[in-house]
Amino acid sequence: YSCSQESNSIKYSNTITEDNLKDLLYVYASDEFEGRETGEKGQKLAVEFLREFYKENKIAPAENTEDYFQKLRLNLPGKVDWVESENVAAIINGSDKPNEFIVISAHLDHIGKRGEDIYNGADDDGSGSMALLEIAQAFKIAVKDGFRPKRSIVFLHVTGEEKGLLGSKYYTENPVFPLANTVANLNIDMIGRIDTIHEGNPNYIYLIGADRLSQELHDVSEQANSEYINLELDYRYNDKDDPNRFYYRSDHYNFAKNNIPVIFYFSGVHEDYHKPGDDVEKIMFTKTGEIGKLVFYTAWDLLNRSEEHTSELQSQAYLVCRL
Repeated sequence: YSCSQESNSIKYSNTITEDNLKDLLYVYASDEFEGRETGEKGQKLAVEFLREFYKENKIAPAENTEDYFQKLRLNLPGKVDWVESENVAAIINGSDKPNEFIVISAHLDHIGKRGEDIYNGADDDGSGSMALLEIAQAFKIAVKDGFRPKRSIVFLHVTGEEKGLLGSKYYTENPVFPLANTVANLNIDMIGRIDTIHEGNPNYIYLIGADRLSQELHDVSEQANSEYINLELDYRYNDKDDPNRFYYRSDHYNFAKNNIPVIFYFSGVHEDYHKPGDDVEKIMFTKTGEIGKLVFYTAWDLLNRSEEHTSELQSQAYLVCRL
């Protein structure tokens, strides 16, 4: 890992901008998408939007998908018929270790409509979904300039999170790339608002899970933050006795239970959580961009670090899961 690598990571992280995030989210969390409920018309618009972004940016579909879509059928409560839905997966292949994968994920769905009310889910998880697109674009710009990551990076948008983490469950049971070769999962869910604990201070992020399976992943994350971003990293919800049980409540958990080290990036709940007021006008785009950059820097390090470091990360997870 060289000084030139470091300056390059700064250059490409700066392509993740407030304006770009705003342009994307004002479409993705609009009424037209009808709250993106799994299997419904709005969710179909959402996956088309995501696919079109990857096509426009010439980021390849993941292998074993149907033109970016991993199709699944879900048996949802209250539905007589099976519901058809889609995960969306794109990839940038690594140069040296193309068969080792970092997966960055966000859930593409929300809870839809209730009568006349549309639950747009701008924060949950429009914020993470659009940050993921910006991170993907940043890595693609680096590739165009000749800086391909050593390992492969998978950009995974999962469906059915609001129905019980169903899209990520399906992915980990039917992975398009082997879980044994998946080095880590960085999962982004709700990074656009602040909670009452941090009122008046948007410069924080809750990190959950980073040291559960791998101390090294935690250390990489801490170093990325201290060198580049300097957000307050709040670990209160990483406590194993956390009554909210956030560790079990987003899509990283399906990777963690398969012994894959994870980090869950989360800004906490707010007064509009799962309410019609979770609208794009209330998103703090500067905050969302800074967290997106933190995920980018952490991924850049994981993708480009030396062989012995990454195998240590995986072996730590292997040992922790068997203690």
